Amino acid sequence: MTDSKQILKRFYIVVGLFMLLPLFVGFKLIEIQFLEGEVYRDMAETQVYRKFTIEPNRGNIYDANMNLLATSVPKYEIRFDAVTASDIDFKENLKPLSNALSQFFGESVAYYQNKLRKARVTKNRYVFIARNLDYSEYMKVREFPLFNKGAYKGGFIAEQQTVREHPLGKVGERTVGYGNVGLEGAFNDYLKGEKGQRTKQKIAKGQWKPINDLHEIEPKDGYDVITTIDVNIQDIAHHALLEALERFEADHGSVVVMETKTGEVKAIANLGRSAKSGKYYEKINYAVYESHEPGSTFKLMSMAAALEDRVVDTTSIVDTQGGKIKYFDRTVRDSKLGGYGEINLAEAFEVSSNTAFSQMVYDNYKDKPEQFVNRLMNMGLGEKLGLQIKGEGKPNIPHPDDANWYGTTLPWLSFGYGVSLTPLQILTFYNAIANDGLKVKPKFIKEVRDKNQLVQDFSEVVYQGSVCSKETAQILQQLMENTVKRGTASHIYSENYSMAGKTGTCQTEYWIESGRYISSFAGYFPADKPKYSCIVVINKPNPDKGYYGSTVAAPVFQKIAHKIYKDTPVIDKVESFEVDYANQDFQNYYQLSQKYKTIMPDLKGLPVMDAVALLENMGLRVKIYGQGKVKEQSIPQGNKVEPNQIVNLILS
Repeated sequence: MTDSKQILKRFYIVVGLFMLLPLFVGFKLIEIQFLEGEVYRDMAETQVYRKFTIEPNRGNIYDANMNLLATSVPKYEIRFDAVTASDIDFKENLKPLSNALSQFFGESVAYYQNKLRKARVTKNRYVFIARNLDYSEYMKVREFPLFNKGAYKGGFIAEQQTVREHPLGKVGERTVGYGNVGLEGAFNDYLKGEKGQRTKQKIAKGQWKPINDLHEIEPKDGYDVITTIDVNIQDIAHHALLEALERFEADHGSVVVMETKTGEVKAIANLGRSAKSGKYYEKINYAVYESHEPGSTFKLMSMAAALEDRVVDTTSIVDTQGGKIKYFDRTVRDSKLGGYGEINLAEAFEVSSNTAFSQMVYDNYKDKPEQFVNRLMNMGLGEKLGLQIKGEGKPNIPHPDDANWYGTTLPWLSFGYGVSLTPLQILTFYNAIANDGLKVKPKFIKEVRDKNQLVQDFSEVVYQGSVCSKETAQILQQLMENTVKRGTASHIYSENYSMAGKTGTCQTEYWIESGRYISSFAGYFPADKPKYSCIVVINKPNPDKGYYGSTVAAPVFQKIAHKIYKDTPVIDKVESFEVDYANQDFQNYYQLSQKYKTIMPDLKGLPVMDAVALLENMGLRVKIYGQGKVKEQSIPQGNKVEPNQIVNLILS
């Protein structure tokens, strides 16, 4: 009896549990449906649909003349949803679509028919068709049979991405930059734009398909940046540097060309040699980043300091002591065996005498070396320029309080050893001397625009004080002009265009390997009315080919100056005035054209005989079309002209 009661009791418990189970399931269904339904629906929605970020087009980067330096180009990837199209549409369009794809992309018609049929059978909703199509190619493909029915009826899927391209190729690539580098990085906040949004549906194998052809939030394109770079001058600098690097088998080099009055960088070329191919390419922005010993180009700074402190003048006589002089356990040597005898400091600058400069600085500052160093610091040589682009190298001027200051530091400092400056920092000082001592901050950007609307203007010249007095600057200007006329750079002198500057040669990495040099030349042109300043630095040329700054770097400067004189007006335009023939002002106009004999004057309105007389006296050849006064001229006013160049005149 007892066993029967136990069995019955267990039976009731089991029946009770079976009765409670539907109640529990029902309760959970109600809870999920009504109490937690919204949460689960959101989870399901999230798993099936997701919002994707759409990157905007970055703004364009232009040179000073609105030539494209960098632009965002849309590229398209085409895919096909083989499930969306109806059976009738798929069968009717299979062959014509395959024909169109074959003609456009090159694979056989059978290849595409098999591919599309297989996708249809396997219900593939994301079949790859092509990638990296430009906009015009994308527009053609979307009009192919079946694809022209769109996303819902034709299964056409197009996904866009933007690719950054440099229309000028490798020229100036490092300055234009990418990511956080160069102008791209410095002005990313302007260039980047605002992101958009697009919803996609999850399909098989973790793939996501756009649910419509349009974005929910359209991306906003970035602003355009207009730089100070002139592509013509950039091209000149790039190829002049490349030629020298190849000729002297150098490791790397840089060139900067800057507009003297404004500080606008018109060209900045940086080329390094590939370890694999041996070819040169835009590797690192050496001009901005690389701090190194400037060598004899620093003699300009030493001379400026001594003149400002009035401890010497250019007529002070120095004995070069047979071309070598010993300080403690080290010897300073001149490049000329036997030295230069007794010369004044002006001549010492022109011939770049190390012994003369070491004596000038050591004899006048050995008891007060901090005075010399403080003068250099007051000229701004110990501070960064604060450039618009990132990565500026840190300058280093040794100080007597430093632990590594030795008795030989001061004399070696006089000719650029023990100090570190970047090429652009050196050039900025030279540019200041060309500006009568006024220091101008280098800049790379003129303005930021949203299409044709100005967003921010950077055209204002930024002055950073004076590095020296106008009197000192003018003395140094004459020294640099004489250096080109009769000093270490005399072989680049030209009667056709004036230049001023200083050569530099510095041994580098002498503690690792002897015979490695940095060759440089810094200066400006024209010498009398400076328009451009320029520095050339060539690192580690093959010493068997040449290593002096006068041999390696100065000819690059000359080539750049010559090409700019030839191809780019150094004087923006000829002074203009109204010609009053009744009062015989033509003679004045004639004299003006002779003054600027390499620059085309404005001939419009002149009688043909007067125009011909002007041009022929400039050494030009003239072709005349029509009669009367000059209506049009084939060479615009202000352009550079060369002897025997043909000028076509159209008369009214």
